Amino acid sequence: MLPAEEQFKLLKRGAAEIVPEDEFLEKLKRSVATNKPLKVKLGLDPSVPDLHIGHAVVLRKLRQFQDLGHEVIIIIGDFTAMIGDPTGRIKTRPQLSREEVERNAQTYAQQYCTILDPAKTKVTFNSEWLSKLSFEDVIRLASQVTVAQLLEREDFSKRLREGHELRLHEILYPLCQAYDSVVLNADVEMGGVDQKFNILMGRELQRRLGQEPQVGFFMPLLVGLDGKEKMSKSLGNYVGITEHPKEMFGKLMSIPDELMRDYFILCTDVPEEEVERILDGHPMEAKKRLAWEIVRIYHGEDAANSAKEEFERVFSRRELPKDAYDFVVSLSELGEEDGKLQLAKLLRAIGAASSNREAHRLIEQGAVEINGKRITDRFAKVEVKTGDIVRFGKHRWVRLVVKP
Repeated sequence: MLPAEEQFKLLKRGAAEIVPEDEFLEKLKRSVATNKPLKVKLGLDPSVPDLHIGHAVVLRKLRQFQDLGHEVIIIIGDFTAMIGDPTGRIKTRPQLSREEVERNAQTYAQQYCTILDPAKTKVTFNSEWLSKLSFEDVIRLASQVTVAQLLEREDFSKRLREGHELRLHEILYPLCQAYDSVVLNADVEMGGVDQKFNILMGRELQRRLGQEPQVGFFMPLLVGLDGKEKMSKSLGNYVGITEHPKEMFGKLMSIPDELMRDYFILCTDVPEEEVERILDGHPMEAKKRLAWEIVRIYHGEDAANSAKEEFERVFSRRELPKDAYDFVVSLSELGEEDGKLQLAKLLRAIGAASSNREAHRLIEQGAVEINGKRITDRFAKVEVKTGDIVRFGKHRWVRLVVKP
């Protein structure tokens, strides 16, 4: 093992908060002195099976723990998924069936193993212990936490203030997650900053039940491609870790310049001093380097080189993509107004959508670009000219030939 201070420095990169830092350093020192790895826990909620690079921020930090010799434990929250994590919700989440949970968990496993070392990753399901608790056990467990503590949670208290329902089983979710830490006797629990209440509840429950409390290790929430909201598949501002390399590269080239530093630190292995040097250069070249680094991580160097070459060929040299074709559009037939066309009508004309509804869905999902610029307003009107390149879907392109 590396000395504890070196591990601490490496692991702290990109972290939003470590609670408390001094205890984390002491745990690392003891681990080195005894040659005993720390148990590092991450709970995954199998309600949404597809992982994106926002999820990967925490997974990549776990891989660092693995590479430093520590034990990583993934908990698939199959039992707690029947409650549904209420974090950030103003409404009760629908409870998943056993079949949905198992299907999603299998997809998760296939994807997180592209980041973690499968041979060094222990995977368990919290139904193994939570489903065996008797009602008496649950009451004894609940006696360790006060109602006031639970209502300190902002989303719970907000619901009550605003008159939204807060059901009893939702209040039990943080307690269930905390009990996972007790069963595993976890040293560290990883999560995004939105999981702070749940993770610190685990620390408190361990302390009350006579265990050494775990350290909460919190990573920032990655802002999505829109530069506004956290990355989310439902918002269409995401980059999936299994997406085609060219699709990944193109999406990453659309992020606002001000997000580049965070993406470099949280999504790549580029040293911080090199990141600063890259960002001091031309923004377009910096963004291409960022996209190349991320694509390389998930698809390899050859795929990253190919994606970069295709992007430059299409958007820098204004050449036609290899799989694109010319399409003639008539402005008069499409109802041009003030030199602009409704984007939904244009998508229907080129065969990208069979209806306005389908066109609106493509646009809102971030699947439409004109000359490399993503458009997400379903009511957008656009100016087009001959030579403009329209991308729709994953790998479909047309070059417009515009007639009056």
